[in-house]
Amino acid sequence: MRWSLKLGRFAGIGVYVHWTFFLLLAWIAYVGMAAGENAAAVAMSLIFVLALFACVVLHEFGHALTARRYGCGTRDITLLPIGGVARLERIPEVPMQEFWVAVAGPAVNVVIAAVLFVVVAALGQGFEFTGIMTTGGSFLASLMWVNVALVVFNMLPAFPMDGGRVLRALLATRMSRVEATHIAAGVGQFMAILFGVFGIFSGNWMLLFIAFFVYIGAQAEAQAVEMRSIIRDYRVRDAMIRQFNTLRETDLVADAARESSASHQKDFPVTDGKEIVGLVFYRDVVKALAQGEGNQPVADIMRRDCPSVDEEAPLDRALDKMNAQGCSTLLVERGDELVGMLSEEQLGQWLMLHSSIRKRSSEDLLPAAAHARRPKTPVHS
Repeated sequence: MRWSLKLGRFAGIGVYVHWTFFLLLAWIAYVGMAAGENAAAVAMSLIFVLALFACVVLHEFGHALTARRYGCGTRDITLLPIGGVARLERIPEVPMQEFWVAVAGPAVNVVIAAVLFVVVAALGQGFEFTGIMTTGGSFLASLMWVNVALVVFNMLPAFPMDGGRVLRALLATRMSRVEATHIAAGVGQFMAILFGVFGIFSGNWMLLFIAFFVYIGAQAEAQAVEMRSIIRDYRVRDAMIRQFNTLRETDLVADAARESSASHQKDFPVTDGKEIVGLVFYRDVVKALAQGEGNQPVADIMRRDCPSVDEEAPLDRALDKMNAQGCSTLLVERGDELVGMLSEEQLGQWLMLHSSIRKRSSEDLLPAAAHARRPKTPVHS
């Protein structure tokens, strides 16, 4: 994710923190100092927040490692002010696999809360919750209750949260995945509206932000699943670009910009004169121009590890490869021959046209179907 600082790589998964997370820490410190808290109390509040988000990271690893068991990798985990996001390469489409991936995160928080309960009990401390501005023995108890709250909140059936995914998985055992997604998304959007109303009347702006996230996320997930239901029966050759230009390694960034402007092609395969050695992305060309580096060769900014895909590969699997590699454009091959390109932008345009054609075809069939069902008028001689 852009504008993120890498914390490290654990179990083969990169962990990042978005820059807005530091705004949360600054706000908590400001609130503490404005309330007259001393430096020790403010420091303890920040430590509590960091401990809380450590639990959030473990929650996301619960999802990621369970998904790995079903052959689904995770690109990275990013900490945001509202929580954590594990970017899975794909969501398992087998209902019970998705169920276990969804519940794995909250299950981690259940284990953390149980361990903290035992520790607090062994230390003979109280179990009261005093909020994040905590000092002394209530720190562990407060952290325990926050983990309990994380379990309850995440298991609300507000798609695309964990509870919504659990609902979708259970529904998908009795109906199609598309139908299950639409129902789960509808429930999620309804709950988002409830969150929003409650946030307005209570003055809780964070709840309003979460409501917006849930509503948009539910809508996006429903659209994504519907898209996959359409493309799963097609091959890469059905949607790929067949006419494209290439660049040589020695061509300049400025040359790539002029070629893009003249042809409206965004990304370019790069050759060494004999074979394809990389791919230049439009966003990297723009970035290089903005930095005054238009006279450097495209070889300096091209990506050499972009994957290729066979033209006969299923279209939905090609989309999975894009997500897994973080590559918005794939080179399409027939054997060892480059025969096309497939980009997210082109796939979106193809999908819009194809959906319009399918809709029009369905509407054209309706009059014929109605005529076929109409009883014939008897003929009397």
